[in-house]
Amino acid sequence: MKRIAALIGLVLAAVTFVAAPASAATPYCPIHWGSLARSAPGMSSSPLVNVRAGRHACYDRVVLDVAGPASGYTVRYVTQVRDQGKGDVVLVRGGARLEVVALLPAYDINTGAVTYHPANRSEVVNVTGYRTLRQIAWAGSFAGYTSIGVGVRARRPFRVFVLSGPRSASRLVVNVAHRW
Repeated sequence: MKRIAALIGLVLAAVTFVAAPASAATPYCPIHWGSLARSAPGMSSSPLVNVRAGRHACYDRVVLDVAGPASGYTVRYVTQVRDQGKGDVVLVRGGARLEVVALLPAYDINTGAVTYHPANRSEVVNVTGYRTLRQIAWAGSFAGYTSIGVGVRARRPFRVFVLSGPRSASRLVVNVAHRW
């Protein structure tokens, strides 16, 4: 009888040991961000050249690539995203909408030549299958202000920062957490 109890104990220990790695697959996400507006001063004449997105274990990322230094931005949750030039409502899917305004143009300020023009204004980047992002929509560029609308599944914490490089370029980065 003692052998059977010991054997059952070993089997239960093995089952517990086997189950442990499955829970270890869940990443530890020490996110201490909030959901209030973020901004930084500083207009830039460096133009936007690309918008892209990426998936990470704890957050989804939106990146605005700039052909030179960038510094100024305003990122905030809004009830409606509006077009920079006309003020028209830009439809954005999701339970919440982030308005990303980069204080830089999407055109060359010397020649007026467009430096970034999305093929599809409603789907600037395909974010199908992303955990938090639902849509990235173009909201225009006017008078040195460039906007995109980011549809998020629900209001989630986010952070914003500027990265230098590669070379003389820079990137405006918006990370949106998967959970609180």
